[in-house]
Amino acid sequence: MTKQDNIKIIATNRKARHDYQILNTFEAGIVLQGTEVKSLRQGKANLKDSYAIIKNGELFLLNMHISPYSHGTAYNHDPLRTRKLLLHRHEIRRLIGQVQEKGLTLVPLKIYFKNGIAKVELALVRGKKLYDRRQDIAKRDAERELQRESKFKARL
Repeated sequence: MTKQDNIKIIATNRKARHDYQILNTFEAGIVLQGTEVKSLRQGKANLKDSYAIIKNGELFLLNMHISPYSHGTAYNHDPLRTRKLLLHRHEIRRLIGQVQEKGLTLVPLKIYFKNGIAKVELALVRGKKLYDRRQDIAKRDAERELQRESKFKARL
């Protein structure tokens, strides 16, 4: 990123980092309708339980909820509609091969505006087992305890 990039994060999928092991990330554009853009600018989006699929050589995002625009008319958008994602063809071809591997899927990590254009950060992920999640929690607790002890020793 350069200094000129103007990024405003709209929504993050915090549960994805907890439930999945992130192997690779991609930045994709997203095809939106007018009222969806206005709702996103108000911060009314939810990435929980959303995922991406590849169909006919195109990438689509499913189950991403964008609330209807409050000042919209009767032609407001469907909150859970399937949205097309924009990636280069060679990136999609590479993803097709990786997603066909057992246990890999595409999950959005965050949605944001970059220089006024809506973008989605997609991650190629593998699901964590329960014991992996427990190990992560134990490691985080141990690091917290070390920081606490070092602060205490610094005071003395």
